[in-house]
Amino acid sequence: MITAEKLQTLTSFTAPALQRALGKQSKGMEFTGAKFLGLTNGWQFCYSVVFRCEDFEGTDSVKVFLTYDPAEGRVIADIG
Repeated sequence: MITAEKLQTLTSFTAPALQRALGKQSKGMEFTGAKFLGLTNGWQFCYSVVFRCEDFEGTDSVKVFLTYDPAEGRVIADIG
């Protein structure tokens, strides 16, 4: 079960928190903004993230998906 407290946490990740969760997947990117979009059909928490990249000027956006594993009590992040 996902508790109300855990749901609040999973729907309010900040840009820096998402970048930390992604680890090496976000190498070369600087996340500058994040917005929770909703839950996918596969129960992943979907965020739109704005970032700056070393390879070009300006900003771009990407989707980040969080999967919560209640048995392990951990979150797995992937760029979509």
